[in-house]
Amino acid sequence: MTSKTSASAATTRATRARLAEGSPHAVAPMSLSYLIGQLDRVVSRRLSEALARHGLTLPQYTALSVLRARGRSSNAQIAERSFITPQSANEVVKTMEANGWVMRESDPMNRRVVLLSLTEAGKTLLDECDDAADHVERAMLDDQQADTPHTLRLLLHACVRNLRAA
Repeated sequence: MTSKTSASAATTRATRARLAEGSPHAVAPMSLSYLIGQLDRVVSRRLSEALARHGLTLPQYTALSVLRARGRSSNAQIAERSFITPQSANEVVKTMEANGWVMRESDPMNRRVVLLSLTEAGKTLLDECDDAADHVERAMLDDQQADTPHTLRLLLHACVRNLRAA
């Protein structure tokens, strides 16, 4: 552990202890890791509920979003970028293809690789679901200052970058 990390951990412990003082029932604040996990679960549940109204699951929405952002992608790429296993990605892709939201084509560079891309129906559905996802985000940030989403986005990107580099 670096001295910078040790100092940061000590500061966090000291802050928790200071906040817990003075009240016989005070509880130290939850760790950031716990709060992030809790937020992930609540956001996932709320998004799943909102997307279900459009006949879409959260993994399907994520996969469609990946295809829009990255363009044609293989099953393996969709799995990795959608935070699901390759086996789950196979099931997600089968359903999306059966519903006409994606189409398969051979990779011109490697005929053994199949690339997926959005169809017009997939793009239309994704646009509708983006509105539902935006509604969930607005609800999450309802009583926050106007610059909070931008600041939060920067902080979360930095957290991801730091953990990937560690």
